[in-house]
Amino acid sequence: MPYSRGEFGPVARDLAVRGFAVWNLEYRRLGAPGGGWPETLQDVAAGIDHLATIVAEGTELDLNRVTVVGHSAGGHLALWAAARTDKRGTLRVPTRVRPVAAAGLAAVVDLARAHALSVGNSAVGDLLEGSPDQRPIRYATASPIALLPLGVKQLIVHGAADKALPIELARNYARVAQAAGDSIQLSELPTAGHMDYLDPSSEAHSTLCRWLEQPA
Repeated sequence: MPYSRGEFGPVARDLAVRGFAVWNLEYRRLGAPGGGWPETLQDVAAGIDHLATIVAEGTELDLNRVTVVGHSAGGHLALWAAARTDKRGTLRVPTRVRPVAAAGLAAVVDLARAHALSVGNSAVGDLLEGSPDQRPIRYATASPIALLPLGVKQLIVHGAADKALPIELARNYARVAQAAGDSIQLSELPTAGHMDYLDPSSEAHSTLCRWLEQPA
């Protein structure tokens, strides 16, 4: 498969050097055994909840300060996992550890719109096994924009030069989130493309770090 948590490794290591406790999650992806709906999302929920087990085994972590961060499809999963909402039905979500903030880096924030634009070679339709008309409940329970207000502090970073995912999706998401009452910061990067966030020396990463270092 072309992507894994390894792409986020340099960013994770840089955050650790800065003093953050970092948990770089992997999950079953499309094309992997067991990947797709609903296992991909539930893997993320299980990974976040496993932090409670780590603490119970003696690791010192403050589970009241957990922030989830993700890039692209991972950004979608981060925002989804942080949502404090009852719109997700019986789909397994984090229950032992509740994130208090979420950052979406060039994140897929609107699954219906991304499907309409065929983002990622129609990856959204592959994940949810159909279109919004065919799978309305899945889109309603998995799309961050459909879950607003998330009820947590959010950062959305998007590049104006992103050719893979139009910045208009991020702008619209931020407008809807703010109107719904969420605390949200939208940072637009004039020259950033879709993959800048994986480079610890980039302005995209600096933007994330400045947000993470703000007082809670």
